Amino acid sequence: MPTILLIEDEASLALIVKDSLEVRGFVVQHAADGEEGLRLFRQTAPDIVVVDVMLPRLDGFSLAAQIRRENTTVPLIFLTARSQPADVVRGFELGGNDYLRKPFSMDELVVRIRALLQRAVPVVSTAPHEPLQIGRYVFAPTQQKLRLADAEIELTHREAALLQRLYDHRNHVLERSTVLLDLWGQDHFFNGRSLDVFITRLRRYLRADPQVQILNVRGIGYKLVM
Repeated sequence: MPTILLIEDEASLALIVKDSLEVRGFVVQHAADGEEGLRLFRQTAPDIVVVDVMLPRLDGFSLAAQIRRENTTVPLIFLTARSQPADVVRGFELGGNDYLRKPFSMDELVVRIRALLQRAVPVVSTAPHEPLQIGRYVFAPTQQKLRLADAEIELTHREAALLQRLYDHRNHVLERSTVLLDLWGQDHFFNGRSLDVFITRLRRYLRADPQVQILNVRGIGYKLVM
């Protein structure tokens, strides 16, 4: 049975979510703050993490960043009352796979958990220590770094994952729906807007080499040419 790590400081909500998930056959470990959540993550190696953004002792974004430094593949779902687009984008930047606003229905949470568990795959598909040449740049996927001469850009988890997929499909079209399903878990409109933000950032990082471009293929996706 899949193990879920639920990190939620609202006791009544945590009890409802825990009981509802256990009735559906999941094993649930619960932590009431970020530090306890990180300790349980290291102890239990859960199959998926469901984490509130507003947590005592260590907030959900900081916790997610630490988890991603230790594990690049475990699915992460953020729970939050926040609704600002910047908060959603930040959650995805830090390696979140999905974002569920409060209040939410248990059926929706369960559907999203099951979808992510079915799609759980390693983020980096290239050999772990193999640097990739992108024009004049050197891209280190596992270190999430992009280098040009003596300059180095530290990428976010999602920026690195997106650049990896563009590289894997270099000089061919990477379908927009494919990357949204792989990295966001869903291809709905809001996630598409978030993807556009990441594409713009990658173009900015790569602009020092005019031979490297990320092209829009209208109605289909993107192409990394170099």
